[in-house]
This record gives sequence, structure tokens and C-alpha cells, in this order.
Amino acid sequence: MYRYDEFDSQFVHQRVAQFRDQVDRRLSGDLTEEEFKPLRLMNGLYLQLHAYMLRVAVPYGTLSGRQMHKLAYIADKYDRGYGHFTTRQNIQYNWPKLEETGDILEHLAEVEMHAIQTSGNCIRNTTSDQWAGVAADEVADPRPICEIIRQWSSLHPEFTFLPRKFKIAVTGSPNDRAAVKVHDIGLRMHLGESGEPGYEVIVGGGQGRTPMIGATVREWLPEKDLLPYLEAIMRVYNLFGRRDNKYKARIKILVHELGAAEFTRLVEEEFARLDVNLTAPDPAEVERIHAYFAPPAYEALPATDKSFELSKLENREFGLWVRSNVATHKVDGYAIVNISLKPISGIPGDASADQMRAVADFAERYSFDEIRVTHSQNLVLPYVRQSDLFDLWMKLRAADLATANIGLVTDIIACPGMDYCSLATARSIPIAQEISTRFENIKRQHDVGPLQIKISGCINACGHHHVGHIGILGVDKKGKEFYQITLGGSADENASIGKILGPGFSGDQITDAVETIVDTYLAVRQAGETFLETYRRLGASPFKETLYAPA
Repeated sequence: MYRYDEFDSQFVHQRVAQFRDQVDRRLSGDLTEEEFKPLRLMNGLYLQLHAYMLRVAVPYGTLSGRQMHKLAYIADKYDRGYGHFTTRQNIQYNWPKLEETGDILEHLAEVEMHAIQTSGNCIRNTTSDQWAGVAADEVADPRPICEIIRQWSSLHPEFTFLPRKFKIAVTGSPNDRAAVKVHDIGLRMHLGESGEPGYEVIVGGGQGRTPMIGATVREWLPEKDLLPYLEAIMRVYNLFGRRDNKYKARIKILVHELGAAEFTRLVEEEFARLDVNLTAPDPAEVERIHAYFAPPAYEALPATDKSFELSKLENREFGLWVRSNVATHKVDGYAIVNISLKPISGIPGDASADQMRAVADFAERYSFDEIRVTHSQNLVLPYVRQSDLFDLWMKLRAADLATANIGLVTDIIACPGMDYCSLATARSIPIAQEISTRFENIKRQHDVGPLQIKISGCINACGHHHVGHIGILGVDKKGKEFYQITLGGSADENASIGKILGPGFSGDQITDAVETIVDTYLAVRQAGETFLETYRRLGASPFKETLYAPA
């Protein structure tokens, strides 16, 4: 994983000093809250319902054990003993005191972390596949280019005050686990005719008030041209993006209003005007960054470990955990371990300081000191030997981190909702907890199979409900919380926006409604068919019939 050089370290520490001064001026009254707002947002600090919230960047979702230990320390010392992992592969602290935020940022800088550009109208944290570098289906590791984009975009003078926030995602696999089609820019790596890496460039995806699937503006872009082409896209957006209406300021609106063909023409014209040699990174710098992502020192192991196979047979609970939480690794004898942060009736994405310390220890012991944060608010240990899986599982179980539900009905994504967020119009967390409890039986979960439930507490869609197989949107209706259901969403390579099923449900009805939908699926599915496949085959009709049938 990437390590800061002298410039990186100096840059981050300077920003800490600058922000300390800004906080001091706010506390003394020299800055009003309105004057302070853009300054704090550029350093990841929000003002929520009850307190400030600090969002910490985890570039492309990659952490070391040392960094995770520091996050645990901050949770204990400056928060309430926990952190919340987000759908953007970041971590949030919900209760920091304003006067202590400079100290928190200083602690982060000590372990090569920061909160720069995790909010504000700028290019946010670049995200990627949580299995990058280890996935069996991967064409190439996307993390080096994510790091190059991070360095290029950090405080870029031309793109610091964009019309609206801007999000980039990169995948190196044909099976998209980075949701590239619902980002402002999505990059899908693939190989050219002669085997050289390049990118499909997708622009204008997004969720929120106007959910859209991005349009492909380049089927193939050589790697050497990537930064200049991104710069051309950003310039067109800066020139033509709406600044008079924040609800129409995202690039997806610009692509939609101009049309994909016209938008592409403008980008290609701008790209042709650029001096590529001035914008493209130095090849030596690219090589330096790539070296940080060299594979670890794998052992030569048999493809299948006998003790691991025996443990699956002898321990049913372990076997179920392997079935849902362990994925195939590209290297023989190794496995990808997905750690669920969704215990039954728990708060999705929350981890206690003790659990963070435990994961840090497990990474150091079992996974070449590396951890990944996922889009679904879980964690990953990417380099675990098969022979270590049973021992690791026992330790995860002792830390209450062995919930065997990755990708199943209780692996629910939920935003903080009205329990924390000042923008929310309804609660998300209690709904997620209630649905999780309803489907607690592990046999039932496996019978249902792959099913993604995603919950947002407002139209801003931080819970990604638009791309949930079952999406739930909380709304305010005459002072009461109601929940609208969408079906058929997906964020993978066949991305789709879910369609509204019908009238919404009150808070005490929504879990029953979800159960009715699931039961309907079980009744009408064909052999081996997933929920999404069943919906795409039959449409909404059978679900509407059972859900809205007269009493």
C-alpha cells in the first residue's frame, strides 16, 4: 500500500496547522459559522443534528493495522468509543468536539491519514473495488491509478470549487464491485488489443434526487492519457455545470441536458487542446507509485488446504461463515475474508474501538498488515492463508465480528438517517435493525440467497437505496415518517435504478412489507434464480399483487 513521501507528509501537516488556526478563529468569534462552513467542509467537518461529525478519508478503502489502531484510539479519546464506516469507504466520527478536531487531525497525520476533501464542492475520495489486487477475476490492480488520481486531485487549483461535489470510482474487474456506473466519473480498466491497460470512461452517473446511470464517453482510453482526459472532463463541467441551482449542479444533469454525444464532443475538443505532456504524470512517478502496490510475499501453497476443508466439514457454523464471508483469491492457498459489520439488530457500519483494535491485530497477524473498507460498510482482510481461516474465525467470533451474512438479506446498507443527520427526513437505523432481526435465522437467509437491501433517510440517497435490490427511502409525510419501496436496483456491471413499487408504508409497517416481498419472491422464483433475476423476469406485478392486496 502507498506510503507518504516527504511532500505528502509536509502537505498534510501544513493543512492541520491551517485548520487549527481556522478553528481558533471560529471559537473566538472572529469567524461566523457561515464564514467557517466552507473551511470546515474542506477538512471533512460537518455540523449534524447533535454535534459535529468528522469524516476521515480512507483512499480507495485501504488501511494498515497501524492506521486502524489510530482510528480506534481516536474513537476512544475523542468520540464515544466507536466509528461508522461509510459507503464511500471512509470512516465517520459522530461526536467530536470542535476544539479537539485539530488534535484529531494531528493524530491522523501521524499515520498518513487526513480528512481533506471528504466534503465540499470538490473531487472527493476516489474509491475502488475492495478486492483490488486479489480478486480472481481482476484484469489489473486499480489502486495505483486511484493513488495517482488522489495526488492529482488534492487541492487542484482549477477544481477546488466545483459547481457541486464530485466522485470518481475505478474498477479493474469485469464484475463491477465499485459501482462505477453510478459515479460522476467511473473508470473500468480493461486490456487493449496488444495487452496494454486502458479504460472505459463513464460519466454522469449518480443517485440523489435524480438517479442516473452514467454514459460511456470513451470505450477505450490509453492509461497514459487518463489524467489529461479527466482534466478535460472537469474543465467542461466547470465551464457548463449549473451554479445557480444546487439541485441541478451535478455533472449527471449536464450530461443529461446536453446529451451524451454533445457532452462527449465538448470533452474531446478540450482534450485535443490540452498539452498532454504537461498534464500526464511523469513515467518515473507512475513507476514509483506502482511499486507501492507490488504483491506481498506470498508463500507457495497448495490450491486447497486440507485442514481448512476438514474444518468446514466438522464445524457447521464455520462452514456457513466460509460460504458467505470468504471469497476466492487469485493466489493458490489464500482467501479473501469479508468481515461483516452487520450483526443481527446492530447498527450497519458501526465498529467499536475494541473491534477496530481486534481487526488491526488480525491484519497484522493474518493479512500482511492490510485492511480494506467496502462500499457495503464492511471490512476485508485481503491476504489470509486458507490454513489460518479457522483460527481467524474463532478470533473474529470472540470479537463479535463473525456474523455470516455478507451479501444476504441482513447485510443491510443504511445511512445514519434522522438519528444523526440534519438533512434526513426519516430514521434509517431502526428500520435496518428491525429488518435484520426479522430475518435473523441463518438457514432462512441462505434460502433467500443474494439480496441487497439499502435504506436512505432522505432523497440525498446516502444509503444508496436507488441501487438496492430492495430500496427503502424514508420521507416525511405531514410530520410522520413513511417509507417508499423501490425494486430492481443494482450497482454492478449491469447497473439499474430501482422502480417505485407503489404507495409508501409507515414505520411500523415497513418490515412486514419487506417480508411480504421476500416471501413473494420465494413463491415465484425458478430453480437457482436470485431475487434480482426473478424481478427482471417477472417485473413488479407479483410483488404489487401480494403487497397491496385488499385485506
